[in-house]
Amino acid sequence: MPSAPNQVAVIGAGPAGLMAAEVLAQGGAQVTIYDAMPSAARKFLMAGRGGLNLTHGEPLQKFLGRYREAMPHLAAAIEAFPPQALRDWSEALGQPTFVGSSGRVFPKAFKASPLLRAWLRRLDGAGARQLLRHRWTGWDNDGLLLFQTPEGQRAVDARATILALGGASWPRLGSDGSWVDVLAARGMKIAPLRPANSGFTVAWSDIFRDRFEGHALKSVALNFGGQQVRGEAIVTRTGIEGGAIYALSADLRETIMRDGEATLHIALRPDLGIDELTAKLSVPKRRQSFSNFLRKALNLAPIAIGLLQEVAKTSGLSLPSQSPANLARLINALPVCLTGIAPIVRAISTAGGIAFDELDDNFMLRRLPGIFAAGEMLDWEAPTGGYLLQASFATGVAAGRGALKWLAT
Repeated sequence: MPSAPNQVAVIGAGPAGLMAAEVLAQGGAQVTIYDAMPSAARKFLMAGRGGLNLTHGEPLQKFLGRYREAMPHLAAAIEAFPPQALRDWSEALGQPTFVGSSGRVFPKAFKASPLLRAWLRRLDGAGARQLLRHRWTGWDNDGLLLFQTPEGQRAVDARATILALGGASWPRLGSDGSWVDVLAARGMKIAPLRPANSGFTVAWSDIFRDRFEGHALKSVALNFGGQQVRGEAIVTRTGIEGGAIYALSADLRETIMRDGEATLHIALRPDLGIDELTAKLSVPKRRQSFSNFLRKALNLAPIAIGLLQEVAKTSGLSLPSQSPANLARLINALPVCLTGIAPIVRAISTAGGIAFDELDDNFMLRRLPGIFAAGEMLDWEAPTGGYLLQASFATGVAAGRGALKWLAT
């Protein structure tokens, strides 16, 4: 297919790809957005089901630190399109935002669908075409982009291409990581894709699993590797997940990959010091059961008591025979052995991807001039809290601006 002089192919209709397409269309490029799925931004919509957390309101330098080792590579893109710019962009689409008590930023409508509808209308008005059910499979010998479509294979010529195909989490929504083999065959250095913001497996007993699957440990503190995170964790059929777990998942994952397991310590009453816990546990038990005593003395929920009993049973401890001081220490440093990492298909996001030294300052692949990459395809990860979407949007903007520069040469 012959291409117009400024034709750009954007492959991937998620936040990074759509943002790159918007920058390009506003810059005068003729843009076509390709996606393998029947509709755009499916994972974006899924992320917004419980409230679309667009970004975070904390100071920018602290914000940038959330990207850990990737921070030096992402800083320029995020500084050029910071959280306030993302909020202004959302408001221009008729979706004003607010900062929640946790510092997270949400649209006032709270959902992703109104924002996405307005965004797609604006892209359409700017002349950006969408071609769905087009699965990218690589290039032919002449450098044409190849797509598998319901009508068969299609070859497309483009002066510039933006790759924004996502990672490998939630593959049923479109990001399945199949691009890895295509780029690796071109000699690209790609860090293995791994689960990020994921759950972990635990060898629960049948009794505990059957009783507490789906229940949440609320207002606990999780400790690992010198870090403490307060929040909640949810017991699953095979292990544990939830916001507080996700915040520690990078270090937990790396430890499990290195050692085969990791021990997470959970404080069931982090608001109470050891002395206060010991005092509360020193009152007479009278004739009540030990579970009732813990419930009344410490206001522990059934799942917290169940977890305490599960760990004690695994460790061969008799809880009633423990001294109040020992029991207090156990309650606020309960060791839970994580035996594995939940599958990447259930992870919220993906670690690994295209190494940053494969990119120039404009997010163009050095080995493939005119080909740019953005979003979760790149080798970075971040905790939940708005950091994932912010970096996806910002790198999409950066790649779009980089492609405009390329078209101008």
